[in-house]
Amino acid sequence: MSHTLNESQLKRILQGISIPPQPQIMVDLHMEQAMPDPDMARISDIISQDVSLSAAVLKLVNSAAFNLPRKIASVQQAVTLLGTNSVTNIVNSLAVKSELSDDTIQSLHSFWDTATDIAAISSSLASQLNFKYQDECYALGLFHNAGIPLMLKRFKGYKEVLIKGYQDPNFRLTDFENLAFKTNHSVVGYYLAKSWGLPKSCCAVIAKHHRIDFLFTHRVAGDSINLTFASILKMAEHIASAYKHIGNIDKDYEWEKVSHYVLDHLDLTEYDFEGLMETCHEQGLGLN
Repeated sequence: MSHTLNESQLKRILQGISIPPQPQIMVDLHMEQAMPDPDMARISDIISQDVSLSAAVLKLVNSAAFNLPRKIASVQQAVTLLGTNSVTNIVNSLAVKSELSDDTIQSLHSFWDTATDIAAISSSLASQLNFKYQDECYALGLFHNAGIPLMLKRFKGYKEVLIKGYQDPNFRLTDFENLAFKTNHSVVGYYLAKSWGLPKSCCAVIAKHHRIDFLFTHRVAGDSINLTFASILKMAEHIASAYKHIGNIDKDYEWEKVSHYVLDHLDLTEYDFEGLMETCHEQGLGLN
């Protein structure tokens, strides 16, 4: 993804797509987190202003993943236990859903559930692989397809092109999108992630997340971490069966196309990958 695009080029690429502003609650939260010594009480107060956000924080901390001896009812206690990175991921999740969801997007019934599942699986895989950027992997899993709802809102017939791309044995999804709409959801998602202040690594992978074969064949020095992010994302998408939920198909053509790059980069065998997948299933992930 070029970082030298001028405004007129960007305008042509986005073809009238409106990138929604980051919700004010996210702005307030980021400002507090940017302080030299973030005030957890202040962060808790910000979260407590939003009912759905408070509920999401409490739901996560009381989930089986934390296995606490008793239920937590205090938002402040929940925030302390979760830490600011996990809280930010939750806020991002709800913010994207509330900003982008409308009647048109409901045509992809399981889109949001799939995004959340991929995010959780990405974080689990990072943990299993001892890759220290678990929170960034979660954010990448959550946001990587955020351009899809924006494309749905902007272009008539987009859903049909999206499904066609997933059902193409050669998996040329972004080529189909570019041909029909002069842009694609990876590009749109990149600008959304960039404008919302996601980590640079997430933005870079989102821009090419359906062209990771290109990333591997055109790798540059110092790009190993981004390739690991991309590899974890592709494994998570496969485990979450994104091809079924988004593409209405029973075969993951994209995984067939890129799996050898992914496994080679991570030095994994097929058997190793099956073990990672089984662990995710034991955690209740990727079973839908």
